[in-house]
Amino acid sequence: MTDFSKEKSPAEAAKAIKSGDRVYIHGAGATPATLVQAMVDRADELSDIEIYHLHTEGAAKYLEPKYEGTFHLNAMFLAPNSRQAVYDGRADFIPCFLSEVPILFRRGRIPLDVALIQVSPPDKHGFCSLGISVEATLAAIEVADHVIAQINPNMPRTHGDGIIHRSKIQTYCYCEEELPTWEPKELTDTQMAIGENVASLIEDRATLQMGIGAIPEAALTFLKSHKDLGIHTEMFSDGILPLVESGVINGKYKEKHRGYIVTGFMLGSRKLYDFVDNNPLVRVKDIQYVNNTAVIMANPRVTSINSAIEIDMTGQVCADSIGTRIFSGVGGQMDFLRGASLSEGGKPIIALPSTTKYNDSKIVPFLKEG
Repeated sequence: MTDFSKEKSPAEAAKAIKSGDRVYIHGAGATPATLVQAMVDRADELSDIEIYHLHTEGAAKYLEPKYEGTFHLNAMFLAPNSRQAVYDGRADFIPCFLSEVPILFRRGRIPLDVALIQVSPPDKHGFCSLGISVEATLAAIEVADHVIAQINPNMPRTHGDGIIHRSKIQTYCYCEEELPTWEPKELTDTQMAIGENVASLIEDRATLQMGIGAIPEAALTFLKSHKDLGIHTEMFSDGILPLVESGVINGKYKEKHRGYIVTGFMLGSRKLYDFVDNNPLVRVKDIQYVNNTAVIMANPRVTSINSAIEIDMTGQVCADSIGTRIFSGVGGQMDFLRGASLSEGGKPIIALPSTTKYNDSKIVPFLKEG
């Protein structure tokens, strides 16, 4: 049942945002592009808007220099659409583990006035789904004074923590738009060789965590002969689909959520989004839980597959910055490296090519200053 008193056009919905508000934006493939643009369109009417988000997709026009003084971003993870603004000093970066972001909201360290989210249409009981991205958004919804939702029939309905009742939404608009997708690029010989090396370290019955990118995708292509793998990861992409379909990934030997794929969000193709739609085997959960080291280590043989920007001769790993410039952020890598190292039979793996595309070594005597 729909409460039409809450239904607005995107422009009308954005009027709930007031000068001085702290606004959280739903991230990754769930970025509510139409609502964000409606907020930007009100720039002449607004001032001192503090924006918070993790990785988002889309143009992020609120970061254009002409909006300085109107919108100010406090990013907890950087993407191509936000790096330059941070480098130029027009936006700030907040360094924190991904597992801690919901805690910052729930404990009031970062108070929120408005949450801009994207959800699936409500079912007959009035429940919507956060779909492909729960991560820290559930915590933002819990604490924000005003939740504005973009209801999109293209948003998959997923199982897990991201089911919210329409009563939690103060304002909504309907907007049918395609979700952002991520298509893997063709893998190079070097990436395939690294992926094969990584796959050789993965044991049968292992529980996997892998990020997005060439090396995790390459490693997954070499797991076709493995048996009884499980997934507990902050995010995943299309690379797991053939392994689920063939039965290689079945979660049979997981201790936590046996038989289920557990994640905080996903980003991939439309095929991936169709796979998770109303799929009871996939549980999309609060990132405070997914990335909790105690939860991760409860599974046996947790094998985390991550990459790095550079590694020094003592084994120190830098994965968040290039010298003094933040490239991505802290994210959840440390959550899973610790969880894997504490898991019985676990293996934290850092895999990377030995040189950059400019033939500079990634294996260095000491990490760059910064």
